[in-house]
Amino acid sequence: MKREAIVAALRKDLEPWDVIVAGGGATGLGAALEAVTRGYRTLLLEQADFAASTSSKSTKLVHGGVRYLAQGDVSLVREASIERGRLARNAPHLVRNLSFVIPTFNAWENIKYTIGLKMYDWLAGHLSLGKSVHISRKDTLDKLTTLKKDHLAGGVLYHDGQFDDSRLAINLAQTISDKGGTVLNYMKITSLRKDEEGNISGLTVRDTLNDGPEIFLNTKAVINATGVFADDILEMDNPDAPKSIAASQGVHVVLDSSFLPGHNALMIPSTSDGRVLFVVPWHNKVVVGTTDTPVNHISLEPHALEAEINFILQTAGQYLVRAPQRSDVRSVWAGLRPLAAARAEGHKTKEISRSHKIIVAASGLITIIGGKWTTYRRMGEDVLHQLEKSLRWKQTESQTQEMLVHGATPNVNWDDPWYFYGSDALHLHQLVATQPDMQEVLSEPYHILKAQVVWAVREEMARNIADFLARRVRLLFLDAREALRIAPAVAAIMATELIKDERWVNEQLQTFETLAKGYILS
Repeated sequence: MKREAIVAALRKDLEPWDVIVAGGGATGLGAALEAVTRGYRTLLLEQADFAASTSSKSTKLVHGGVRYLAQGDVSLVREASIERGRLARNAPHLVRNLSFVIPTFNAWENIKYTIGLKMYDWLAGHLSLGKSVHISRKDTLDKLTTLKKDHLAGGVLYHDGQFDDSRLAINLAQTISDKGGTVLNYMKITSLRKDEEGNISGLTVRDTLNDGPEIFLNTKAVINATGVFADDILEMDNPDAPKSIAASQGVHVVLDSSFLPGHNALMIPSTSDGRVLFVVPWHNKVVVGTTDTPVNHISLEPHALEAEINFILQTAGQYLVRAPQRSDVRSVWAGLRPLAAARAEGHKTKEISRSHKIIVAASGLITIIGGKWTTYRRMGEDVLHQLEKSLRWKQTESQTQEMLVHGATPNVNWDDPWYFYGSDALHLHQLVATQPDMQEVLSEPYHILKAQVVWAVREEMARNIADFLARRVRLLFLDAREALRIAPAVAAIMATELIKDERWVNEQLQTFETLAKGYILS
């Protein structure tokens, strides 16, 4: 994925694309992979970095959705449970089987959660990650050693998947490229073009990293998969288009692993706001979240509200022996969910559909909204089916159900700090072995070397500090202060690779400092 070469080629390319996908998050990547593997000439355009918005700010779970089962949405849970199993097989270097424990406090809860989770297992069929079982009070405390003992009756253990969201996004972009597609970050769509009959025939894009004229692209179809920004593209197509998105903000905080040692996660099934709360081990830290707050303002970097932070800390403190304080938070982030808007006003966001929705405009623009990371592949399959149907193209079959993602490798060593590179780790080790200066340690606690920065620039299309520290490695999400500390070294290495001057470095550091402060609690 050599960005500058791809952009140069794009400026000269007059051949129409079969499909252009707008959006480089979970939904867009799924759609583009589906398109290119069906034989379509495919281009994916992302206005920022891959997974820069919602798709890097999830709870890090590949799950069927236990709470949707409680709401009676059996079909959604069934679909997600099957896709969870497929993703675990297709990206084994990023998805791991994780045991969750729901603590119970009376006999009724023992029965209710055991029966409910047995159904959860049944819906997944042969793609289940493991059997749910009721466990004793002693076993519950053995698995969750920092859980409060007061009034504890026992627990129910079940299985779901855990993953690294933005690393999956990068690997999907690489997979699309491997299959012959073209992907580009920092390419903003500025307008849509239509033919004499009002059908979309092309679009105009601007490279936000480099000055230069806008690029005019011809295409037979456009898929709008821009998540919370879907209405922006819909309004380009039709200024009178109704709003399609009801955004909801979810917040997570990151704590040291001492708050929940081991490899089991805690699931709190009912909180004061009606949601569940997860306490999940991740990259030797613990992620705690999430909240569900309706928001009107949509941005790439939403900020956590004090009420959300306090809610998470207080709720976790009701279950953990050591109640987390603000001073214990290593990082905090907020993400926006692109929920399909309800037709009636006044619906709570937890009542608005989490399933995906496809909208076909009169111009032929195909928009897909809603959904979640777990079902990204199925969303891609569905939107391509609808595109072919709407444009009267020949119906083709999905090729992605058992397709391995770039980097997939068996027998993953989860204790290896570079495990998330999968098969690419071999190339990184070769880089270190052949060029001694690549061994320079940038962060000893997080095992980050100079070689990783170079690799991210050369092979993963990282073009600024945040691309690397937030999404190629997850340091901003794990320890925002440590990310700030090593930012100057990262900027210097990137400047050399990208042939940038001191002014660029200073601008990068100022921008990243502003960003990182939003991840730090004062």
